[in-house]
Amino acid sequence: MTELPPLPFEARRDLILTRLAGGSMVLPAAPVQFMGGDSEYRYRPDSELLYATGWAGPNCVAVLRGFADGDRFVLFVPERDAKAELWTGPRPDLEEVKERYGADVVHPLRELAERGPGLLAGGDTIHYRLAASAGCDGVVREALRRGRVRRARKGAGAHVLADPGAVLDGMRLRKDEAEIARMREAARITVEAFRDALPEVRPGAGEWEVEAVIESGFRRRGAGGPAFATIVASGANACTLHYSANGSRIGADDLVLIDAGAEFGWYAADITRTVPASGRLDGARGEAHEVVRRAHRAAVAACTPGGTVEEVHEEACFAIAEGLVGMGVVEGTVWQVLAAKRHRAFYPHQTSHWLGLDTHDPGLYRDGDGPVRLEPGMVFTVEPGLYFGPGSCPRVPELEGTGIRIEDDVLITEEGAEVLTE
Repeated sequence: MTELPPLPFEARRDLILTRLAGGSMVLPAAPVQFMGGDSEYRYRPDSELLYATGWAGPNCVAVLRGFADGDRFVLFVPERDAKAELWTGPRPDLEEVKERYGADVVHPLRELAERGPGLLAGGDTIHYRLAASAGCDGVVREALRRGRVRRARKGAGAHVLADPGAVLDGMRLRKDEAEIARMREAARITVEAFRDALPEVRPGAGEWEVEAVIESGFRRRGAGGPAFATIVASGANACTLHYSANGSRIGADDLVLIDAGAEFGWYAADITRTVPASGRLDGARGEAHEVVRRAHRAAVAACTPGGTVEEVHEEACFAIAEGLVGMGVVEGTVWQVLAAKRHRAFYPHQTSHWLGLDTHDPGLYRDGDGPVRLEPGMVFTVEPGLYFGPGSCPRVPELEGTGIRIEDDVLITEEGAEVLTE
């Protein structure tokens, strides 16, 4: 693996502060989650705090103050604690945090309730997601109370609460070169892990065995682990879109849907392939698989700068509807099927979602001007599918209990599009 470019946290914060203008932003770390009361799950950082600061641990609050002349980037973090560090590992001291993360000032986390309201009260809008942190909820409420008093006397003070996504989502939607480099690596690792796992798809194998091969492949190649719960769905299990129990044995005639992605440097990949346990794909199920392949090709061809995710979906839907008519699953012309939305009984989800630090990354698909236009740096999935649950397809009953999806990750470039997961 080549050396990765550093992530531009300082440049991101400068842009955030500019966009905040007279406002502020509060970004708390994600809480530690526990299994069975006191056993910690592996920690996954809050994506917004990570994006803005690089902080990847728990117990931190970042305050960004666009309205301020000084102390515009403030961190609250835990102090050194030998007893706690015995269990959770060493902590940097406050000066080390200041130098490492480029903060203007760093305070002990225990001082958040005392200092936080004063840091926020002087701006107009506080960008904070309610219920993200009980401690921060209290700080924001007190800042708004003080801001109301201040505004009455001075004509300025905190009085509006807004979602941080109003500032951050659009930034996260357009990936910079450092992000793209990490997403390429996540994609490469995922593709190679799929190559390990596909030969393990055979009659009698456990879905969990295939899952284990994929996830060990992620870790052996340097990924942090799976970006989401791996799906290995054989037979009718594939008709449950987010099936993740992975607890069945693969039948001799099953198609097996595998949906998985590595997380590398906190960035996600997301791939789906559907393969026959027998090694043969024929009859109505082979025809249905080819319909999904055609829909996938048509959707990828629509991924162009200036296009829209809606257009990508429309191309996939047309190919799906055309295939359903051709197989005799539904009656009518393609246009009649689309107008009546009869294809949605077998293709109920969207074709794409944004991809990045989160598997379902934030960002608008439509704004006040209509569908958001695709631009270089945007990354999203293309994942058409067909699902024939039990009792759903009396016209072609051999399709019942079959789920098929094909998914790849697409990067919009200046010239067109690049499929990262080919």
